[in-house]
Amino acid sequence: QDVGNRIDKGEVLQCLVPANTWFASEVKENRSFALVGCTVSFGFDFNDFEMADKLLINEFPDHEEVLSRLIR
Repeated sequence: QDVGNRIDKGEVLQCLVPANTWFASEVKENRSFALVGCTVSFGFDFNDFEMADKLLINEFPDHEEVLSRLIR
């Protein structure tokens, strides 16, 4: 889903990431920028939170290129 302020081009101002879903963000154009945040709601527990790890590449080798780019 494209997040942005060009609503007429199908972009959205914000999006909801369902529970138990990995998410990441990157800009499409090299000379652009983005301010990305994550807001949680009632029921969120940091004990259930897991930061992505490059070990995901072992689990999803077909996605190595994008995972290497998005995971520090």
